[in-house]
Amino acid sequence: MDIIGNEFRTAVKRETGKSWAEWTALLDADCAPDGGYDEAAAYLAEVHGLDDRWVTILAGTNEHRQGRKPVGLTAAVGYQIGVRRTVRRPKLEVWDTLVSPSGLRLWLGEMSELQLQAGARFVTKEGNVGTLRIVKPPDKLRMAWQMPGWDKPSTLQLQLLASGEARTTVSYHQEKLTDLYMRETMRRRWETALDELQALCD
Repeated sequence: MDIIGNEFRTAVKRETGKSWAEWTALLDADCAPDGGYDEAAAYLAEVHGLDDRWVTILAGTNEHRQGRKPVGLTAAVGYQIGVRRTVRRPKLEVWDTLVSPSGLRLWLGEMSELQLQAGARFVTKEGNVGTLRIVKPPDKLRMAWQMPGWDKPSTLQLQLLASGEARTTVSYHQEKLTDLYMRETMRRRWETALDELQALCD
């Protein structure tokens, strides 16, 4: 079973200067087979000077390669990530913001509108494509969603929960991600989207 996708293969070489095969050879040569995540992470950070992002990705993927289950991996839906934030706005107002053109740009990509009905398909200016599966305004959107260059689509869910008077918890949950690189990439995307939403609401 291949545990990394094409995006990972390209990015690891471009951003670290070494291929995944080169990293596995170094880890096998310099770390104990049963050393686990912590030993690999320390080695990657201290010996090779990798940043936290690549330490997490490479040490976690090495765990997967050795038959151990890294954070975020499930048997049912592959890699997944969930990110949430509470903003100081009523739920309906947050929903209206997120499905407006300026709000869509924060999380799905640039497009003039999103047709809010199950089965609706969309393509953003950036080339992201999706198909809405569940539409429950102002509570939930669930969709198949794929960025350019991905091996396969993911399942993405946006959920809004009222959190007291004039406060709303916004949650992104994404499943069927190819590998740990994709999980970390999407975690950063959703955190940035929530930062920008919070700035709009403050």
